[in-house]
Amino acid sequence: MKRAVETKAASGAAPIPYSPEEVAEIFRRFAVQRPSPTTELEHTNLYTLLVAVVMSAQMTDTGVNRATRGLFPRASDPAAMVALGEDAIREAIRTITFANAKSKNVFRLSQILVERYGGKVPDTREALEALPGVGRKTANVILNTGFGKDTLAVDTHIFRLGNRLKLAPGKTPEEVEEGFLKIIPEGFLKNAHHWILLHGRYVCKARKPDCGICVIADLCRADEKWNDVPAPLKELPVSGPGLQGVPQDRVAG
Repeated sequence: MKRAVETKAASGAAPIPYSPEEVAEIFRRFAVQRPSPTTELEHTNLYTLLVAVVMSAQMTDTGVNRATRGLFPRASDPAAMVALGEDAIREAIRTITFANAKSKNVFRLSQILVERYGGKVPDTREALEALPGVGRKTANVILNTGFGKDTLAVDTHIFRLGNRLKLAPGKTPEEVEEGFLKIIPEGFLKNAHHWILLHGRYVCKARKPDCGICVIADLCRADEKWNDVPAPLKELPVSGPGLQGVPQDRVAG
């Protein structure tokens, strides 16, 4: 069943200032720029990915990677992490923000994985969100990156870009997620999380966007855009993956 693509933000919100073709072109360019994007959190398996994502709250991926390089060789599965113990986990990740709380969560979720799931990471949102330290964002990352499901995790970069670019404005991560899910064309959702995140990390940076190297600068409606680029394209080819069947009922005026 195909998802409808509308140039509309979250429920009840006004239409966004992009036509469906422009939205599709934005994601087409992201796909060309980064055809095989993935997380920059270092991990060796699905379990270590889960642990790394739990640790990544209010941390850079670089900071998480520095800590897990000493932890994962000692415990790369739930049973080994439980055997390592909470104190040793806390010592290994002492440079991580909120190390005390995160070591408790990693230890307890590892226990639960051993006791209830035979040491395997579950593949449902409900089961994931029931684990200590796992919220909607973390569950979406695991479902997407770990299991290849079409989900969109909203982190600080994606929240910022949803609002800055006016693609998916919202006051909460849930509103931004809903807005993006309404507009991302079919075929692009699987990689959208990584495309938007990496664009925010390396191009559309928080302090000042690097518009001079931006692949969507001519389409961008951000108030912060600083370089002189052509006016937004009015006619774009509707072809290629994800660009067919884009409805015209909510176009930018």
